[in-house]
Amino acid sequence: MYNDIKLEKGLYSITGKSFTEALESLDPSGEYKGTEFEGLDAYERQLKRFDIKVSGAGCDKVEKFFLSTESAVLFPEYIRRQVKAGMDDASILPDITAAETKTDSLDYRAFTITKVDSGSTANQLSNLPQSTVKLASSASALTKYGRRFSCSYEAIRKQRIEAFGVILRTLGAQISRSINDACISALSTGLTPVTYSGSISYGTLASFWASMADYDMDVMLCAPGLMAEILALNEMKYCVTDFMSSGKVVTPYGVTLIKCSGMTADTALGLDSKCAAEVVFGSDVIVDYDKLISNQCDEIAASVLCGFSVLTSGAVKKLAPAST
Repeated sequence: MYNDIKLEKGLYSITGKSFTEALESLDPSGEYKGTEFEGLDAYERQLKRFDIKVSGAGCDKVEKFFLSTESAVLFPEYIRRQVKAGMDDASILPDITAAETKTDSLDYRAFTITKVDSGSTANQLSNLPQSTVKLASSASALTKYGRRFSCSYEAIRKQRIEAFGVILRTLGAQISRSINDACISALSTGLTPVTYSGSISYGTLASFWASMADYDMDVMLCAPGLMAEILALNEMKYCVTDFMSSGKVVTPYGVTLIKCSGMTADTALGLDSKCAAEVVFGSDVIVDYDKLISNQCDEIAASVLCGFSVLTSGAVKKLAPAST
């Protein structure tokens, strides 16, 4: 049962398992069907065990984690989950990447698909049209993205856990914005832009969408200023209902618009999200659990390893003013 497990920091260092996965192996969630603990994972049951309330009415203060040596072991995982939640909220990767790969290496070999011949028909006894899959000539190193939050236990011990979680999610959002910018840079590299003159028009957007002849442009990343210009177009007033119902801005021809502060002014990046890009993760969100458990809290460091590659040539297009 969950209340018989010996919590120790060694649960964070089991090869191939996260802290929660290590707990699940000792306390499987499947054994709690039909009980009051159904729907909780192994970590959440440990919070119940030590009566640590992390949100809502009666939310505890941070010092509640440190009432015993065992409950202190739960603190790094709380931090990791909050940072991860902040990263997920700010990330554009689910909207623009077609594949997510996980590796235990510090680098990766990207590959691309290139159509060599046009069409897909062939005469009798002739060769079929060919597409080529090529590995990159060299491996690309994964990049570490992270932030360090300096604090002291005395400064946060009397803070409500829920309020402290807001700070941690903000930390995660900052990490995600850096990752978003890196992904945009990787997708933009080497592209010859489709250009427009003067202010953006609805006709320009439609032509940009049509320029991706072999693929279906379903996402467009826009610089904030350009996004504002697009939303002010008369034709976009018909999309207000969709925004009110889904929270997403979609053009009348089905392209989802995403505001990205990392885009160069007046530019946009259009892509077919079903086949354009791959994100490679070399780790989950990592926090320095040893210091957080042993020294309560001096600083919080969170990081993740990742990289990007363009999978399909032609599935990404760039729009920019003619002067750029």
